[in-house]
Amino acid sequence: MSETSEVPLTGSGTSDRGAVRLPTTARAVLVVLLLYLFLTGVSLLGDGFKGLGRDFVDGLFEGVSNPVGGLFVGLLATVLVQSSSVSTSVIVGLVASGVVGIDDAVPMVMGANLGTTVTNTLASLGHLRRDHEFRRAFAAATIHDFFNILAVLVFLPIELLTGYLSRSAGWITDMVIDSSGASFKSPLKTAVKMPAGWVKSWLSDLGASGDLKGALMIVTGLAFIFLALAYITKNMRLLVANRVELAINRALQAGSGFVAIMIGMVITVSVQSSSITTSVLVPLAASGVLTLPNIYPVTLGANVGTTITAMLASLATGSPAAVTVAVVHTLFNISGIMLFYPISALRNLPIRLAVALADVAAERRSAALLYTIGVFVILPLAGVMVLR
Repeated sequence: MSETSEVPLTGSGTSDRGAVRLPTTARAVLVVLLLYLFLTGVSLLGDGFKGLGRDFVDGLFEGVSNPVGGLFVGLLATVLVQSSSVSTSVIVGLVASGVVGIDDAVPMVMGANLGTTVTNTLASLGHLRRDHEFRRAFAAATIHDFFNILAVLVFLPIELLTGYLSRSAGWITDMVIDSSGASFKSPLKTAVKMPAGWVKSWLSDLGASGDLKGALMIVTGLAFIFLALAYITKNMRLLVANRVELAINRALQAGSGFVAIMIGMVITVSVQSSSITTSVLVPLAASGVLTLPNIYPVTLGANVGTTITAMLASLATGSPAAVTVAVVHTLFNISGIMLFYPISALRNLPIRLAVALADVAAERRSAALLYTIGVFVILPLAGVMVLR
């Protein structure tokens, strides 16, 4: 890796004009500082909701107690912010503040997990004018969609009937931390206490109090979360950019699905974005370099890797309930892999569905647009409106 790297200040292209050159060490330090800002934002978000009036909060999250409504809320929120890391971090903050319970948060997390797939689906539409490329790219993108849809269809009913995910996650939380009280002594929570306190004092000095202060804390916390995650992702991509495609190729050459899953997970943890990992695969599939069976396990690993952000956020809250929800996110993805991947018939199901949809979309381009808008916008928006 080179000793310096560049961040384009404008646009998303690869031009070096207007870029800032930073030594690799300095960029790594910047990532740590951005992570600190992110954790501070999560802390402010939770405290902000605690400061709001109960009636206001209940009205704001009316309908979330319906599991299908919660699923659609998580899906729509992730589509809007284009990041499951942001939406799951917000969900963790809501649980930590007591606004949303664990049972209500589980469907929201599942929805967020599904919503993150919209990025690579949109990326595949860039190949819309080239028949063969588009067919391969759209199939590569929607294999992620179908795996997550199938996982929700299986595990949401199981969770509602048995509490499998929440109970298992609660047991893990009990094993790792002392969750007998309302909070636990978290070093991350202690670390962000000072800057969060500065923001609260600053708002008080401006004359904010009550609901207004709570609302301003929420806005500030969200701003910190958005800003930090955006630049963490950008800087981590630059730090490991030269190694991402190489690592994927090595995993696929090894011919082991387990190795490919682990590589997808490690890459996603490194760049703090499953969208980057999966979107890298779309053009490789479009060009015919990678096949769907090769792409599939990397995608599954990315699903697990993206859960690290919510885990860090939960540790910053000091709330056992928040940690439990973060563990649910990880367990949900691991359970999906354990159910679908080892058995050939189930493993190939998302691939067959993705290929079938890609064949239809290649014949009728409008079908691709209708699928994307329908699944990721119209369906969750209608669901949220009806179930409120």
